[in-house]
Amino acid sequence: MNQETNPGGTLSSDLTTGRASGSLGAGGTATALTSDASLGVSHEAGGRKLRFPETGALLIFLAVLLIVFALLSDVFLTYDNLINVLVTASVPMILAVPATMLLISGQFDLSIGGGVALITTIFAWSITNAQFSTPVAVLIAVAAGLAIGVLNGFLVTVVGINALITTLGTLAIFRGLSLIITEGLPIQINGFNALGIDRPFLNITWSTYIFIAITLLAIFVLRSTVYGRTLYAIGANPVAARLAGIRVNNIIFITFIVSGLAVALAGLITSSYTGQGSGQNALGLELQVITAVILGGASLAGGRGAILGTLLGVLILGIINNGLTLLNVQSFWQDVARGSLLILAVSIDVLRLRLASRSG
Repeated sequence: MNQETNPGGTLSSDLTTGRASGSLGAGGTATALTSDASLGVSHEAGGRKLRFPETGALLIFLAVLLIVFALLSDVFLTYDNLINVLVTASVPMILAVPATMLLISGQFDLSIGGGVALITTIFAWSITNAQFSTPVAVLIAVAAGLAIGVLNGFLVTVVGINALITTLGTLAIFRGLSLIITEGLPIQINGFNALGIDRPFLNITWSTYIFIAITLLAIFVLRSTVYGRTLYAIGANPVAARLAGIRVNNIIFITFIVSGLAVALAGLITSSYTGQGSGQNALGLELQVITAVILGGASLAGGRGAILGTLLGVLILGIINNGLTLLNVQSFWQDVARGSLLILAVSIDVLRLRLASRSG
């Protein structure tokens, strides 16, 4: 890594996986940061532009899936079925947004499946067992999600445990706690239909409108804010980011909190959709989310990724699940498809990094 500083306070750093640059003001604050990943994705000022090789390939793959399933099923391209694809994509996409941000910064959160299950059980217990009102139960669920984010962020940034190990551990903890709360049996919830069941406009659920709003907000954050640009800089090279005046641990801690709040929202939507709190909710959800994020172009090495790519990854997985269900294919094959796509996406990422290191 080559670093240069000049009297005006500008810091530049050539990176192995990309290029980050920052401008330091008199107070040492980073006023401009960009991360440009090599091969496949171009991030201009924090990810404004996606080049054809990555997004184009995803769009082509998505179009092929639409054509194939349309030919195999008369129901597939109906309005109601396409809306159902969006509805089922709501929870994965809400969780995939902070997952993308974390992976861009070089971090993971694999605890989301267990976290969602825990939120559903806390919410259901608060209403059914503790007899709290729905608004109070919602606040308790949001507080629990905040605590999940704080715990993961604390263990990673303060204690210094690797994020992969941390969130694998908390995944098991959250799943176990949810089973303890329910004593292994689901707790029923009555009358909480707003988020997952009610369809106020165009036969679309509130959860779908929420995930669209979150997606648009996340695109803006990554493209147009200092916070978004610092995520790319941290993922590309945390040492260079620190030298540019970025408080790396603070940014990562905040992003884990965002992930925890997304888990709370996803848990509430799941509770509304299923009408119960259960330790068996959201099984395998973390695999689905991380597959979509990596399939969408985020790199395991950090410094790369975009919300649009993640959205395409979520839609591809949703269409595959929906299409296979319409064709009466056993659900086990959906797991095979997700696992295969994850391996394929990671393989492409590894190949991309090798080519980048050779060209660099």
